[in-house]
Amino acid sequence: MREAVEERIDRREAGIEAQGIERVPPEARSHVRIFDNFTMWLSSNLVLSTIALGALAINVFGLGLWDGIGVVVVFNLLGVLPVAFFSTLGPKLGLRQMTISRFSFGWVGAMLMALFNVAACIGWSVVNVIVGGQLIAALSNGAIPNWVGILVIAALTTLVSLYGYRYVHRYERYAWIPMALIFLLMFIVAAPNATGVAAKSSGLAYVASLLSFGSAIYGFATGWSSYAADYNVKQPENTPADRVFWLTFLGIYLPCILLESLGIMLTTVPAFSGKGGGELMAAVLSPLGGFGSLLLLLLAMSVVANNIPNDYSLALSMQLLGQGFQRINRAVWTVAGAVAYTIIAVSASGNFDQTLEHFLLLIAYWLGPWGIILIVEHFAIRHGQYNVQDWNTPNRLPIGWAALAAMAIGLLGVYLGAAQVAFVGPIASLFNPPYGMDIGFELGVIFAGIAYFILRPMELRSTHR
Repeated sequence: MREAVEERIDRREAGIEAQGIERVPPEARSHVRIFDNFTMWLSSNLVLSTIALGALAINVFGLGLWDGIGVVVVFNLLGVLPVAFFSTLGPKLGLRQMTISRFSFGWVGAMLMALFNVAACIGWSVVNVIVGGQLIAALSNGAIPNWVGILVIAALTTLVSLYGYRYVHRYERYAWIPMALIFLLMFIVAAPNATGVAAKSSGLAYVASLLSFGSAIYGFATGWSSYAADYNVKQPENTPADRVFWLTFLGIYLPCILLESLGIMLTTVPAFSGKGGGELMAAVLSPLGGFGSLLLLLLAMSVVANNIPNDYSLALSMQLLGQGFQRINRAVWTVAGAVAYTIIAVSASGNFDQTLEHFLLLIAYWLGPWGIILIVEHFAIRHGQYNVQDWNTPNRLPIGWAALAAMAIGLLGVYLGAAQVAFVGPIASLFNPPYGMDIGFELGVIFAGIAYFILRPMELRSTHR
């Protein structure tokens, strides 16, 4: 009965979604399909980019088959947990994810975090459309350049994101089905030729490779945490939080461990050695001839499902930058974001594996401290209670100095523990010199969590908000 009501509302609201970051009041929530919490994230992760990430284990980090899969299992677990928790706040509060940041960071601090998220949304979109563009180029034997494929995928993504929440769920509800069948077929085709590749390093260098690949895996999974509540904010307040948690958790965890493990396995096949991204997919399906070409085209389109949340949430984050930004319709920001990431993708597509590796490591850095600050606020400070009507009233929100200070301290931890091509932090350099061991996100989470636990009560005592 309730689903029939939702269908009638869907038909009535057939145009572009007008609502942006405004709180959705309980009486206006008609999204009752709780299983959408699973299919939304299943479709978003059952895509090319997830396999491309797994392929980095051997191609970039020099790991073996089984140790790479072990990293996938453990670090996805760590990365998905905060996403699943934040998703429970959508029905509870009726607020978008980055808007919830205002209850920790305050009005101004949340603007800064929104800028971080805009950069993340653009970055993820760049990674995704590059993979799709590569695949279309490979499918045409180079007749269609990467940039054309990038433009096509960006246009399709924007079309769905533009119409908003209901259309996002309609697309993601079914997009996973053909992809699951194609990836299963790829496994059947390639598995007989897979080999037990061993790691290329040992000792501290090996541990450094494990942790660095783990950071990339963690960054991919936890990258959804700044979007989590955006996609169930219109579900009823009484939606069971435990079901939302587990449906979200499984919707991300299952496709990530399966496809990333598949990506690792594919790179152990001698014929595919050194290949990544769309080039790897094309090589796997080439024995199927014309049918394989059709599957490749469908795979390229899978990127749309992964990119839709980035494009949609980017627009919401832009509205968080102030009242003037909020007055600009969400759809305008959606289009502007698409233009921005398309331009960047076209220029960055020539060096994809390095682009993916560096971006995934960087994204984990800020999300770790940001996420732990919101978690400490929820459990240790508010005990799950929010004055939701204050979401858009600056003088009733926290000042935010405790969150900003904790974020800065967390980023200091990142600085100390980061191990990148351009920079190796002082603590990271103590291990596996001269390359370092990347423990930036671990130190960032620990530093920020402890700092906020100490500083936030001080802010409360001095400001009473």
